[in-house]
Amino acid sequence: MKPDTLKNNRRGGLLRLSKIWNFTILILLGIFWGLSFSLARMSTEGDFHPLAINYWMCIVSAICLGSFCFITRKRVPLTKHYLRLYVLCGLLGSVIPGTLYFYAASEVSAGVLSITVATVPLTTFVGAIILRIERPSFGRILGVVLGIISIAFLVMPSTSLPKPSAAFWVLIMVLAAGCYALENLVIAIKTPKNSDVFAVVTGMLTCATIMLTPIVWWTDAFSMLPWPLTRPGWAIIAMGAITAGAYAGFFYLVMRTGPVFASQCAYLVTLAGVLWGIIIYGESHSIWVWFSLVIMIGALALVQPREQASTDQRAG
Repeated sequence: MKPDTLKNNRRGGLLRLSKIWNFTILILLGIFWGLSFSLARMSTEGDFHPLAINYWMCIVSAICLGSFCFITRKRVPLTKHYLRLYVLCGLLGSVIPGTLYFYAASEVSAGVLSITVATVPLTTFVGAIILRIERPSFGRILGVVLGIISIAFLVMPSTSLPKPSAAFWVLIMVLAAGCYALENLVIAIKTPKNSDVFAVVTGMLTCATIMLTPIVWWTDAFSMLPWPLTRPGWAIIAMGAITAGAYAGFFYLVMRTGPVFASQCAYLVTLAGVLWGIIIYGESHSIWVWFSLVIMIGALALVQPREQASTDQRAG
């Protein structure tokens, strides 16, 4: 066999292995991130206050990512600009939506939670249009409209949710998703170029932990994790580890493949969240919830980043 042929075969084999690796990371992200919705519901089974659950999750995540930065010798910037970024992202990405998330987790099924959180890419796109970061297009605006219809299928039909009061918590989760979307926009606008994403996320989660500390004490919401760990305690630890791992894995995938491929994670997280709820809790959903899921997947397909944007980002 000619040397050029051998080289081409080797290159093709490496390319196939690279694609397999990328898809493996994507699938694992979807599976474990989707599991967090059932774990959130599990964490509320004990006597933990939602503020305390969010507090411990931030602590575990900050320790995991802080350890990663220490081992890899990544420095967390502490200039005024970065500190403002940490405060904003800590509030919008952890303190406010995380607390709302755990309040809702005891009232809404894991499957419904996973559908509502899927509105993050939709609300991010709306904010990006308002701030003129993105240009509106018919297909992506249609995706936003479908996302609104998806949520309407959850809250409007009287037979959609097991409890009518759950509709209120669905809307609260959409509000939490709006906070996550604002965080995404703040990161896009305020993060300096060539910043180390892992260091920034470590700073954000550490700042969120610091901000939550006086709140959980003033509200008398603090409680220690029991030892030996109970099922809710293990769920909190697992959520903290998954949050840290998901951030690391997602941004690794963005840097390796670009945002278009990494954005497909949204589909898998939503689907996995519904399936984990069925597996762990035996959840059964009305036809309206299944309609909502299908419509939301379609909305995500329309609002995903454009390939050209991905190419431009990597070229820059």
